[in-house]
Amino acid sequence: METHGGEPGDGTAEVLDRPLPDGVRRRVVQIVSDGFGGLTLGELPAQLRQYARFAPNRRAKFAGNAMAAAVETDPLFRQRIGEKLREAQPELAGALDAASPPPAADPLDVAAAAYVLRPHGWVKLVTAAGEEAQRADAERADEESRAELERLHEELARAREHTRTETERLRAELDAAKRESESLHRKLRSALSDVKRGEAALRKVRAEMDAVRAEGHAQVSAAESESRRLKTRLGEAEAALEATRKAAREGRSVEDMRVRLLLDTLLDATQGLRRELALPPVSVRPAETVDAVEPGRMTPKDIAARALSENDPAILDQLLALPQAHLVVDGYNVTKTGYPQMPLEKQRLRLLGQLSQLAAQTGAEMTCVFDGAELVAPVLLAPPRGVRVLFSKPGVTADELIRQLVRAEPPGRPVIVVSTDREVADGVARAGARPVASAVLLKRLS
Repeated sequence: METHGGEPGDGTAEVLDRPLPDGVRRRVVQIVSDGFGGLTLGELPAQLRQYARFAPNRRAKFAGNAMAAAVETDPLFRQRIGEKLREAQPELAGALDAASPPPAADPLDVAAAAYVLRPHGWVKLVTAAGEEAQRADAERADEESRAELERLHEELARAREHTRTETERLRAELDAAKRESESLHRKLRSALSDVKRGEAALRKVRAEMDAVRAEGHAQVSAAESESRRLKTRLGEAEAALEATRKAAREGRSVEDMRVRLLLDTLLDATQGLRRELALPPVSVRPAETVDAVEPGRMTPKDIAARALSENDPAILDQLLALPQAHLVVDGYNVTKTGYPQMPLEKQRLRLLGQLSQLAAQTGAEMTCVFDGAELVAPVLLAPPRGVRVLFSKPGVTADELIRQLVRAEPPGRPVIVVSTDREVADGVARAGARPVASAVLLKRLS
């Protein structure tokens, strides 16, 4: 391959003893990105092939570190990029080969080209460019500091002017406030004089009101005397009316009065006798004294088993038709039997919606129990109409909560527990409840 700038290895033996300055590094990355598109995929290092289709700007942004590392460690790739640079900037490349960089050229561009082409003395060019960039940065920072200082001086002058203006304004406002305060004091003294005159007028009015009140009391006393006289006359009229009514009542039959008196006497005697003997209410009927064989009592299990299989959904309808029936459902046991592939939240919503429909159809009390021992917070849901939803507390399983619900019911009430768990079924059966398999409920709901 053709080489430029002398024999191969003229500048390759030189080593940069410090990190590549940031400005020079950015120009090197831009040179590599510009020459990148002119190379075939096979001419690119393996780590850069994934950026072959990137636009130059995106390539420089996302592959900058990789391209800088490839130029530093891969001489062949650096030589290919150098050839593309010679084609794009032949004058700059020739000047570097002749060891006479253009005086008007940007030091960063010269240093970046020297870093890629590696002519004799490229390390000095890169080092000088870095120092020049640092001096430029320092001068720029100094200029910015001076500009900031001038801006602060201007702001201080404006602040002082504003303070002076504000002080004058506040002093004027203070003078106005003093004048207004003096005016208010004069008005206050005038108001106090008015108050004193008003108090004198008020005392005069009160004296007049006392005279009027005394005259009113005299008139009220006279009216009360007249009222008492009228009440006396009214009492006399009512006494005369009652005498007239009594004379009319005395015209009734004497025999009716005697019969009523006898009946009242008999009722009082009967009630007194019941109290004295402390007789209990009648609880035995005559038909219960006849000797005969009564039929045996049927349990909910006997009633539901008549002519039906244990897996027949109709057995559940018969149980729920019993008076005051209570259906207790082991929630996750049923959902994981019927539709285990669904998420737990959707399992709960589907089962509760079906139980709500069943409660509306049968009118039975329904309680659905879920295992909440592993929950970090209560589950937020709106319980459907007709279904009580319970989660077990930490340290308590859903099975134990179901057994507590069964034990809480009074003996004799029909309680049906839906669960495939054998231990739960045996436990509730001993407590007097009727266990039903989860598959039976699923068939009934479907």
